[in-house]
Amino acid sequence: MKHAAPPPPADGGFAALGLSTTLCQVVAELGFATPTPVQARAIPLLLAGRDLIGQSTTGSGKTAAFALAILQRLKRGKRHPQALVLCPTRELCAQVARDFRKLGRREADLQVLIVSGGQPMKPQLAALELGVHVVVGTPGRALDHIVRGSLDLSQVATIVVDEADRMLDMGFGEEMEKILSGAPKPRQTVFFSATYPRSIDAMTKAHQEKPERLTVSESDGPRNLLRQLAYVVDDQDNHGRLGTLLAILRASPPESAIVFCNFKATVARIEQALGAAGVSSASLHGGLEQKERDFVMAKFRNHSIRVLVATDVAARGLDIEGLDLVVNYELPFQPEIYVHRIGRTGRAGKAGTAVSLVGPQDRAKVKAIEAAIGASLERQAQADPSPRPAPVHADATMETLYISGGRKDKLRPGDILGALTGEAGGFQGSDVGKIEIHDRFSYVAIAKGSADRAIQQLGGGRIKGKKFKVGLAR
Repeated sequence: MKHAAPPPPADGGFAALGLSTTLCQVVAELGFATPTPVQARAIPLLLAGRDLIGQSTTGSGKTAAFALAILQRLKRGKRHPQALVLCPTRELCAQVARDFRKLGRREADLQVLIVSGGQPMKPQLAALELGVHVVVGTPGRALDHIVRGSLDLSQVATIVVDEADRMLDMGFGEEMEKILSGAPKPRQTVFFSATYPRSIDAMTKAHQEKPERLTVSESDGPRNLLRQLAYVVDDQDNHGRLGTLLAILRASPPESAIVFCNFKATVARIEQALGAAGVSSASLHGGLEQKERDFVMAKFRNHSIRVLVATDVAARGLDIEGLDLVVNYELPFQPEIYVHRIGRTGRAGKAGTAVSLVGPQDRAKVKAIEAAIGASLERQAQADPSPRPAPVHADATMETLYISGGRKDKLRPGDILGALTGEAGGFQGSDVGKIEIHDRFSYVAIAKGSADRAIQQLGGGRIKGKKFKVGLAR
């Protein structure tokens, strides 16, 4: 099963990987000059139709690797499912679908559909009836469509199982087995995973044909830009961990950070303390409804929130760009979870920092983590844990607006940007941040202090000839 992966192309460019001129043009427009190691090695194999087991951390560029290969092999004239991508969470499904649409923006009439739980079934059924090229879904909802007969896998050429280890951790093993067993062969089957437990090994042996095994190590990717620090804390002191966290944020306020806790109650306590210290923050835990989760994540992605405090269950499957700090307020119970947590920073060639707060009882966890990552955590002198009243100065730079129109209303980010920065709007491009288009609504980040004027401009005028409700998202 194990084969030597081909070396990256000599010139390091995307064209040398065998991608079409159109896809190379899009990649260049998006600012990607050189393939990441996983892209350089995986894309030629995927274009050749080979089965693949890719072991790489979050942020290695694996989504673009399989998306570009799938886009090139699509027969767009045939509007039926040709690729199925399985993801552990709705959030990751949405991110993968966005990447497909972004990379495939020059592919005429490309249809990408998300089928995930917690969403109405009727629109998904209608879209499948009309015909789509790529389906991105959670295993439970995808299997539901397959059983109903609404998702026909008879002409699917590629199945990608993304974040396979998380999928098994979340209890999707049975659904994955049913989908893979029921899908017709021959086909291309691809597994991507940050870790490689025995359960994945058994699944690949059952459902793949002579797969290539591709492992991208820490030294192959941008992980050398990630500092992994450990601060010793005194858990006998009520302010030990919290004071240390505030001292770290005060010393170097991050643009965007996630603080991981093991329990929901700790998340609530930390969020309250951060708010009192002047830190723009929000929490993500299993008790939130999907709509609330989506809203929190939209605000975090567009920098209306600086710090996200989360449990591992709530943060599974999140794919976040531009994260410069991860804090393990409490060390996780398994070293594999630590690998997933820190994989969200130090990405795409950007520097990042992972900080762990370590108490006397954490020695065994630290030893297991260092064995798992093959390196030692960089010990730091104890940060000043005194709960000083001085603010952290980590307020958000943006505010989030809600617009009552989305993809189904034919809205595109350029339409909203044009309405704000055109002659009638008068905003500078730098005043407008990330724009997220959902099916029936949109979020747009606007510079703090400019929200009222933007609401008046967008709500009082027309976007693409239509009137929409606009307000401050709360």
